[in-house]
Amino acid sequence: MDRKWKIIFYKDADGKCYVDEFLDTLSEEDVGKMEAWIEVLSNEGINSRRPQTAYLRDDIGELRIMLSRGGTRTLYFFCYRDYIVLTHTFYKRTDKVPDKEIDRALKYKQDFLNRYDKDNIGEA
Repeated sequence: MDRKWKIIFYKDADGKCYVDEFLDTLSEEDVGKMEAWIEVLSNEGINSRRPQTAYLRDDIGELRIMLSRGGTRTLYFFCYRDYIVLTHTFYKRTDKVPDKEIDRALKYKQDFLNRYDKDNIGEA
């Protein structure tokens, strides 16, 4: 059996979780859809491919989910062999993921890696 990746929702140093905040704005049906696709990402990990996921740049990937109010992107990165860290989610309004969103994910990635290493990641 293939291994299952552990999903972590990024929280900033103040405990703010941007994925949770996005989920709080959704209907129950859309939350269920998001959770189902996050589970697929957990199961497939680095083997996940288009159309569900895509590599953007600088080790940042996107999970693509169509919800009732439009297409969303949840940005993420892999770390410490077993983990996928979801940084934030937004509605995609343009053909290309805006650089500012990728830069935001990179900022969160750096913050996460500065605060957690493979020995204390379970505390994230």
